[in-house]
Amino acid sequence: MESVMEQLRSLFARLPLGPLQPARPVVAVLRLTGVIGQVGPLRTGLSLARLAPAIERAFSVPRVKAVALAINSPGGSPVQSSLIARRIRQLAAEKNVPVVAFAEDVAASGGYWLACAADEIYADASSILGSIGVIASSFGFAEAIDKIGVKRRVYTAGEHKSMLDPFQPEDPADVERLKAIQADIHTGFQAWVRERRGDRLRGAPEELFSGEFWTGRRALELGLIDGIDDLRSAMRRRFGDEVRLRLIGGERSWLRRRLASGPLAGDAPSILPATWAEDLLAAVEARLWWNRFGL
Repeated sequence: MESVMEQLRSLFARLPLGPLQPARPVVAVLRLTGVIGQVGPLRTGLSLARLAPAIERAFSVPRVKAVALAINSPGGSPVQSSLIARRIRQLAAEKNVPVVAFAEDVAASGGYWLACAADEIYADASSILGSIGVIASSFGFAEAIDKIGVKRRVYTAGEHKSMLDPFQPEDPADVERLKAIQADIHTGFQAWVRERRGDRLRGAPEELFSGEFWTGRRALELGLIDGIDDLRSAMRRRFGDEVRLRLIGGERSWLRRRLASGPLAGDAPSILPATWAEDLLAAVEARLWWNRFGL
């Protein structure tokens, strides 16, 4: 006597649609594009708060065979880089789903931190990768305000509460404290790269962790990536020509949704100029991040 499953197979084979076809494999594609961290009221960069829902969806796609990270980032906040990368690793372990990263124009500094969340990293031969270091920059206006007769008044409780005030002369002790903080963050960055890349790293530590950046071809020689490839080609070779690449979108902020649909009804006009001015400054700051890599 036929089993129930055999009867069902026979029944479906007689239907007009023909025999059941195997389900197509799916790869969830998560785009990580832009500066990492908060860069302005209307230009929110990559952050865990913004990306968490998309990351969760990527690992929850039915029949998902892998999660592909399409990275195009010059870096930014080390904290947000770490939080995003750790969330990806947590879900990869929980769901037992491999993660593959693909660098586009640049995956440097925090962008490379994100790439290391993947089990394998690929890039174009001309992609920019690396910059495993920590940077802080600012301006000094002490002489400028003296010339125009402006007096800076700062009152604190706590000896080190005010540090590296751009309107005061630079204090060597403040610089030393900042460098100590940077060194601590840099140590954590190096540990993460070593944890994720392991014995695939082939460059000397003094070169790999100098803050220098390289093309994809040189990054491959140093063991920072696993090959020269693009997302679509690599996933087709791995899972077949029928693989579906499903792009997982992030959520836009409430303010962005409102601006996209037209003027903010009922809002005072005086609010918008200040908001746009702040956003313009944030855009300039973001542009400087990209300019570091000639982009």
